[in-house]
Amino acid sequence: MAINQNDFAVPILEGQSGPKQCQLSPEDDFDYSQRGQRLRAAVLGANDGLVSVASLMMGVGAVKQDAKAMILTGFAGLVAGACSMAIGEFVSVYSQLDIEMAQMKRENRMLPNPMQAALASALAFSLGAIIPLLAASFIGDHKVRMGVVVAAVSLALVIFGWIGSVLGGTPVVKSCVRSLLGGLMAMAITFGLTKLFGTCGL
Repeated sequence: MAINQNDFAVPILEGQSGPKQCQLSPEDDFDYSQRGQRLRAAVLGANDGLVSVASLMMGVGAVKQDAKAMILTGFAGLVAGACSMAIGEFVSVYSQLDIEMAQMKRENRMLPNPMQAALASALAFSLGAIIPLLAASFIGDHKVRMGVVVAAVSLALVIFGWIGSVLGGTPVVKSCVRSLLGGLMAMAITFGLTKLFGTCGL
């Protein structure tokens, strides 16, 4: 018996074909992975500012008990680090922009903004660096001030480690421990070497 192929036409397939099949909702079109990478980069930038400025302040505190010198040194580190991060990010993203421009005709994608990336990097670094500065600004006793800076930085390191683990999908405990130990090691090394050089009169 001959079978006519038109008898087996499936209306469901025809109903699924059409403009609705090619359209994506705003949620499907949104790139969540890109947003997660940006947020994680911001957390890393804040962590850099936190650790570098705190280590710098601990190094100065190892040889000087003056709170003003410690705070001014930390502020100078904040400004220098933020400018360095901004300039480095600007140059890096601008180089990436040149590469992206060459592919514009073949792909439709959002191009990176060098100025926006530079400002975001400087802001993230400054937000992290302001934590040890605030911790040391209102305490007169030298030993208490050093302890409060270490405590505040340690808490911030754990928080940044937790945020980074959530954004990166890594184990929370390991991420927090790595962040905390890395920051404490940086502060301890800076404190110890500065104390050594100050004692030797170098």
